[in-house]
Amino acid sequence: MATAEPGAAPVKSAVRTVELLEWCAARPGLHTLAGIQEGVGYPKSSLYMLLRTLVDLGWMETDATGTRYGIGVRALLVGSSYIDGDEVVAAARPVLDRLSDDTTETIHLARLDGADVVHLATRQSQHFLRPFSRVGRRLPAHSTALGKALLATHADEEVRALLPARLEAVTEHTITDREQLVEELALVREQGYAVDREESTLGLRCFGVAVPYRIPARDALSCSVPSARLTPAHEQGIRAALFEARDRLTLATRRL
Repeated sequence: MATAEPGAAPVKSAVRTVELLEWCAARPGLHTLAGIQEGVGYPKSSLYMLLRTLVDLGWMETDATGTRYGIGVRALLVGSSYIDGDEVVAAARPVLDRLSDDTTETIHLARLDGADVVHLATRQSQHFLRPFSRVGRRLPAHSTALGKALLATHADEEVRALLPARLEAVTEHTITDREQLVEELALVREQGYAVDREESTLGLRCFGVAVPYRIPARDALSCSVPSARLTPAHEQGIRAALFEARDRLTLATRRL
């Protein structure tokens, strides 16, 4: 959340509105007033009025009974405008297309947002067996190749300050020990790419590289492939294609 200018007090109603929308966005589906109140901690009467206002404006929706609430279509329009107006996403489109053709696997462009990575663009695998993917998906950075590639562009102390005290175990393979993760990031810096070994999705391996048009990097490219289909030769080809795509996108973004 953006910080106010020095000496300026944040507008309480605006802060609550953003926090409410972010809470609902992180928990897809419909929620009762009581459930939302328990999650955000606002007084029930003021929360109800805020929800009704957001429903009237199209930022939230209700079910047929009017008692359960979820994100509305206007939130989608604003989110889409961010993607549509981002110069890096625009520059990445031909790079993603070529990377998809070269690997035949699922491709992502993602951005570091705090301790998470958010998918900005994706290309689906050409195979029947492929991972689920969507723009806007948010995952803990420490559990993904994208996130580890981006974290590795930060100094170790910056990484320790950025990550939460407790690392979430997304799968049984996720690295949840902070110092073990720091050691993993040292390897990422040495080899130039990161690997997700079924740490965010069981049965799926992912390879990621940061795009260093700025340092520390904020964007990364990745290729995901089902473990059952990954061979040493295919892995080598994926890494080579990722390095080439990284260099092409770095050159394109430096022209912006």
